[in-house]
Amino acid sequence: MSRPTRALALVLLFAFAAAAARVRAQAGQVHEGQYAQSDIIKGQSTYRAQCATCHGVFGNGVGGVDLRRGVFKTVRSDEDLMKVVSTGVGNGMPAFKFDRPEMTGIVAFIRAGFDVGGAAVKLGDPQKGRQLFAGKGGCVSCHRVNGEGGKGGPDLSDVGSERTLGTIQGMIIEPATYLLPINRSVRAVTKDGRVITGRRLNEDSYWVQLLDDNDRLVSLEKTQLKEYKVLTTPKMPAFKDKLSTEEIADLVAYLASLKG
Repeated sequence: MSRPTRALALVLLFAFAAAAARVRAQAGQVHEGQYAQSDIIKGQSTYRAQCATCHGVFGNGVGGVDLRRGVFKTVRSDEDLMKVVSTGVGNGMPAFKFDRPEMTGIVAFIRAGFDVGGAAVKLGDPQKGRQLFAGKGGCVSCHRVNGEGGKGGPDLSDVGSERTLGTIQGMIIEPATYLLPINRSVRAVTKDGRVITGRRLNEDSYWVQLLDDNDRLVSLEKTQLKEYKVLTTPKMPAFKDKLSTEEIADLVAYLASLKG
């Protein structure tokens, strides 16, 4: 292949890649574990036509259920939600015979919190997610849930109440981007040469409190430090390539169920 031909091929390759990236962005496909924005928009249309009469515009028209906030009586996974929609609930809710795109859209719209511009994260099986948390994922070695687990990372006992589904998913697949500043690791060197590293718990203009690498609570006065910096690389590994899309969905479902 001649140089001009090779150069043209590279230009076309990059152009194709850029076009594909634009298509994915326009479709809202940030991650395989999320529904496309086109699904959310379709779901909004279907919801307004078929569901809003009973569940209301904001999803809270039925007692004990708030679809926009993800509050259900029995539903825990996306599969549960589809089953309820397709089979109905006793004498209260009829069965709906939606085709696959309509069903996917309904779930996507609900998971997006009724926000057509938001992220709609797919939820798997929370029980499988719990097993991943304690087993293959190794999360329990650093995170505590209801008093059990490690202390190296934040307590996740009520993470389902404090974080959105998108944030929970982001923390799993790309912690360097989604980790809150207060939870980042720090390195401090005192004037007498003592080096302390750990997870920041609290900080103001004069003091910083952290949990060091030996699980000890340490308070440091900033005037006594000759070096202090927040580490940009988190200790938590990215699981994007360590867990399958289905496993990530299961883990998100488990963490979302933790309400404290």
